[in-house]
Amino acid sequence: MTPAPTPPLAVEARNLTKVYGRGDTEVVALREVSLEVRPGEVVALLGPSGAGKSTLLTALGLVNPPSRGRIAIGGRPVLDGEQALTDLRAFRRQHLGFVFQKANLIPFLTALENVQVALEINDTPPRAARKRALELLEYLGVADRARHLPDELSGGQQQRVAVARALANQPSLILADEPTAALDSHRGRQVMELFARVAHERGAGVIVVTHDHRALDVFDRTLEMEDGRIIGESRRGV
Repeated sequence: MTPAPTPPLAVEARNLTKVYGRGDTEVVALREVSLEVRPGEVVALLGPSGAGKSTLLTALGLVNPPSRGRIAIGGRPVLDGEQALTDLRAFRRQHLGFVFQKANLIPFLTALENVQVALEINDTPPRAARKRALELLEYLGVADRARHLPDELSGGQQQRVAVARALANQPSLILADEPTAALDSHRGRQVMELFARVAHERGAGVIVVTHDHRALDVFDRTLEMEDGRIIGESRRGV
C-alpha cells in the first residue's frame, strides 16, 4: 500500500530578518529566524518585551513583511523578503486568522455582525454565516451579547468576539498576540483550549504569543525569543 502523502507545513519561515531605519538609526527586530509549524500543532511564543515576538507574528501574518527571508503557508510560497508572490490581501482573508491584543472590532456592527461579516466576505451565504457566528459566540460565552455593539461590551467580551471572528473561516493558520490578556483565568484557559481543539480537529497550525504561563500545558511546543532570535524550544511532556 502506498503511504499517504505528507501534508504541507502550516507555515514555514526561513531566515527572516526585519530591519527598521538605516545607519545610526537602524534597529534589527528579527535576526535570521527560521521555524516550521505542522498542521494541527499549537505553538506558544514566549519572551520579554522587545524580543521580537509581535514582529515575527505580523511577518508570518503577511501584515509586516520581513526585510529578508522567505515564508510559505500551507506549502505555498507567499513572500520572498518584501516581494509578494501572491495577492496577500486575498490570501490573508481566505487562509489566516488573527487575534491581537486589542479586539479591533468594527464599532458600528454588533458582536454577531462582526463575526458574520468575516464569513460573508468569503462568500458564505448569510443564513449559514449567521448560524456559525452564533455557534462561535455561544462557545466563547458571549452569545447573550450577540446584538450588542462593541462599546457596550467589556474588554474581555470584545476579545472573545475577536477570537470568534478569527476562527470563523476555519483558517489553515491562526496567529494570536496575547489573546487572553483581557480575560479572566477561566475564560483565558477556555480560549487556549479552543485554539488547541481547532488545531487538532481541523488541522490548523496555531501560533500564540502569550505571557500566561498557567495555560502552557495546552501547547504542543513552546518557543522562546530574545533579541530577535529564537533561543530555546521545549515540547509538551519533554
